[in-house]
Amino acid sequence: MTDITVQISRGSAGFGTNRVVLLWLCIGMVGFFLLPWYVQEDGFWSFEWLIGGYPFDSDYAPAAFLLGQGIKLWLAPLALFLALPLIVLGRHKTDPLFAKILLISGIGGLSWLLLQGFAIGIKGWQFDTFEAMFGPLGDRQFGLGYGAMLLAACFLFMITIGAAARGAVNGDIFVVSSIGFVIAIVGIFIFFPIVGMLAGALRDNDGVYSIFIFLEKFTDRKIWGLGCLTANVSCGVAWNSLVLGVLVGAATTLLGLVYALVATRSGFKYGRLLRALTVLPIITPPFVIGLAIILLFGLSGSVTQFVADAFGLTPTRWIYGLPGIMIAQILAYTPIAFLVLIGVVEGVSPSMEEAAQTLRADRWTTFRTVTWPLMRPGLANAFLLGFIESMADFGNPLVLGGNYDVLSTEIFFSIVGAQNDQGRAAVLAIVLLTFTLAAFFAQRKWLGKKSYATNTGKGDGGAHPQMPRRLKWPVYTIAAIWTFMTIVIYCMIFYGGFVELWGLNDTLTFRHYIDAFGVKFTDNGMLWTGSAWNSFWTTLEIAAIAAPLTAMLGLVTAYLLVRQSFSGKSAFEFGTMLSFAIPGTVIGVSYILAFNVPPIELTGTGVILVLSFIFRNMPVGVRAGVASMAQLDKSLDEASLTLGANAWQTFRSIILPLLRPAILAALVYSFVRAMTAISAVIFLVSAEYNMATAYIIGRVENNDYGLAIAYSTVLIFVMLAAVGLLQLLILKSGKTRLSST
Repeated sequence: MTDITVQISRGSAGFGTNRVVLLWLCIGMVGFFLLPWYVQEDGFWSFEWLIGGYPFDSDYAPAAFLLGQGIKLWLAPLALFLALPLIVLGRHKTDPLFAKILLISGIGGLSWLLLQGFAIGIKGWQFDTFEAMFGPLGDRQFGLGYGAMLLAACFLFMITIGAAARGAVNGDIFVVSSIGFVIAIVGIFIFFPIVGMLAGALRDNDGVYSIFIFLEKFTDRKIWGLGCLTANVSCGVAWNSLVLGVLVGAATTLLGLVYALVATRSGFKYGRLLRALTVLPIITPPFVIGLAIILLFGLSGSVTQFVADAFGLTPTRWIYGLPGIMIAQILAYTPIAFLVLIGVVEGVSPSMEEAAQTLRADRWTTFRTVTWPLMRPGLANAFLLGFIESMADFGNPLVLGGNYDVLSTEIFFSIVGAQNDQGRAAVLAIVLLTFTLAAFFAQRKWLGKKSYATNTGKGDGGAHPQMPRRLKWPVYTIAAIWTFMTIVIYCMIFYGGFVELWGLNDTLTFRHYIDAFGVKFTDNGMLWTGSAWNSFWTTLEIAAIAAPLTAMLGLVTAYLLVRQSFSGKSAFEFGTMLSFAIPGTVIGVSYILAFNVPPIELTGTGVILVLSFIFRNMPVGVRAGVASMAQLDKSLDEASLTLGANAWQTFRSIILPLLRPAILAALVYSFVRAMTAISAVIFLVSAEYNMATAYIIGRVENNDYGLAIAYSTVLIFVMLAAVGLLQLLILKSGKTRLSST
């Protein structure tokens, strides 16, 4: 406690409000006077502009140099808003003028920056209204770059500092700035793309907006057709996706509950082995299980050939369509339901079950009337996760879909296919988003405002009763069958990478691994000759960048939700959790539509991949942080504040060190999901930034199953190593905390 006190005492003498204003003012000036204003063609991380005509070439020039040359004069008002904070330097934050000037500077500057960015694009005026009012512009501008980004951050934090000076959230600059920052980035990278997608659904290929265009595409028979009920034709993709999502959600919930009961209510001795087995599908690219199913049940599959030879049957393609997709998705997403439900089953208070048995209820009655109702939230969450994951899944329907079209694949082919109809893709994405949001709100409505809490904070030394006998053997049977199938699937995945040509030539070979990850040693050094190395290193780099950013953003958001009270907190929480209910396919489409043109041009860069992972996985970091922070006594914060620390010093010195397990959990989840994601990145990859999963899908489309499975096996072992390393770090972190205590 003494060390913490010293840290806080030193921190309390840190930056004052004026110094914070000066810091952000300097950052804004660097952006306006020193850094390129527009996006660089060579990419965000390229610094070739330093030798490419900087600072006078208009492609590399800062805003100040552009104005000095008499071009881009619409940037001039930004200089005025940037200079305004100079007036308040030296004034106390209680001075009414202090907050007023900062708010005028921030709101005015940020508004003008956005207005000119959206109004002027690569063809001049973006809207005919402006051209009619002011005449042809005769100039143009590209996407905003380093300089604009830093100046926008400057104006944003001028707003938050001004709001804090006016007493918002007890006047704490760190808290207000954190809230403002989270709102800004969620607005830019979640709400703005979704709104852009909605607008894209109203626009035709010529850029004309009309509600009739939307209605024509929305009511398309290929989306809502019900001809399958009366004739031998396919149903619309919306109904196909909905049926698949409901079936997979129900099946994964049931199987997840079966595994949870076996692990906690059966006395099963190998619970750790069972948990390890259920982790495997989580660290496996989703469509890889589909490949293994083809190797087993396809026309040339092992099981298909065995059955055909044994019974004289003609092999069929029954696995392609709804049955195959459903089996693959259930195998892939049951572990997620298990991880949700095992905590729920273990969390039911043993004393309540013992009380029921004391009142002479048998095990079945206790389970039906006490245990089952208390698992209701977990069952709803597990179903929602299975439903959303199924609706968003792209890889398995692509591999096993056959004639069974679903929304995710239709969206993909609407963009990359011959039709290249972004408007239709936007309409399909809206349908998909409507289904997932409806499920999200239906879950919340079903749970209602009832309380399911049984943990009172007091010790509960009771033991959970065993499953009823009438439930025990069905659960064992289902778990055994599904476990056997999972083991066989993963044996096929491992074995399939060593087969020359599955079903035709079963000769064992290392050729697929050599083709993918070959290395040669020459006089000039080591050469990475394998075709997969580029996508492998790119995937590692993107995942390694996205994971810590996702974890930190999630934990800061969790801190604001758990430890702070402010107006609009419910809306704030909904906004940060919205991406949980948005399928990756929708995020991919919305990012393409929103960030392909000024003012924010990110398409084809590594940055857009990092951002998609951050905001796709951020809710997991938020929930992990909320759960861990709820266990920390608020008296720790109060003691820190009493000793003179502000919220930033308390968060850095008190909260973060106690959240290491949550940080590591968020890190590994974000890393694993970034390594194995496909539904969003399939739209966002480029020749320079190709991800592992997109590369594997490409090999599958070329029927190069051996190389695809070999690459997938390598990814599985990389994920296992990452999870193992995380476990060691968590264990070491726990021992460190225990010894320090």
